[in-house]
Amino acid sequence: MRFRLTPRETSFYDMFAASADNIVTGSKLLMELLGADSSARAEIAERMRAAEHAGDDATHAIFHQLNSSFITPFDREDIYSLASSLDDIMDFMEEAVDLVVLYNVEELPKGVDQQIEVLARAAELTAEAMPHLRTMENLTEYWIEVNRLENQADQIHRKLLAHLFNGKYDAMEVLKLKQIVDVLEEAADAFEHVANTVETIAVKES
Repeated sequence: MRFRLTPRETSFYDMFAASADNIVTGSKLLMELLGADSSARAEIAERMRAAEHAGDDATHAIFHQLNSSFITPFDREDIYSLASSLDDIMDFMEEAVDLVVLYNVEELPKGVDQQIEVLARAAELTAEAMPHLRTMENLTEYWIEVNRLENQADQIHRKLLAHLFNGKYDAMEVLKLKQIVDVLEEAADAFEHVANTVETIAVKES
């Protein structure tokens, strides 16, 4: 077997950047969902499903490259963790959109817009950060800000739960809406997992 001995396998950087750019696409679809009526939501869900499939393809490409590369830019476990966490974000965003459509939710509760705005900002920061993996420079502000956003998302989530359980919704509606806001919170957590993984990689490489 021939091994191509190069200082570093650089295609990983491009694949991580592509995966993060796809997450920005997903966050924009979430924003579209906020202003869409029920008739438009099914079409948004279809586009989100296509974006999620593109995310899966990107993740599989990273895993394939990982399995076929003799030399990697950083630890294999960290590459796997970063790719998996990026994939989780898309999965959660797609699940949230799908639930809105499947449950035929007429109106999302106040505060969901704030959740989605936090996710959109985290998506932008993540996409901006991925190219910096090449040099491991200018990343500190990224993971600090994403951790701050995740704390903000926690606060929004708690307020949403308090709102859902204030007695204005019937029990079945509470169950539906809670599942949606919980999945959006999981997406925020997944952004933090990505940021924490990037921090771990940067510390190891410093």
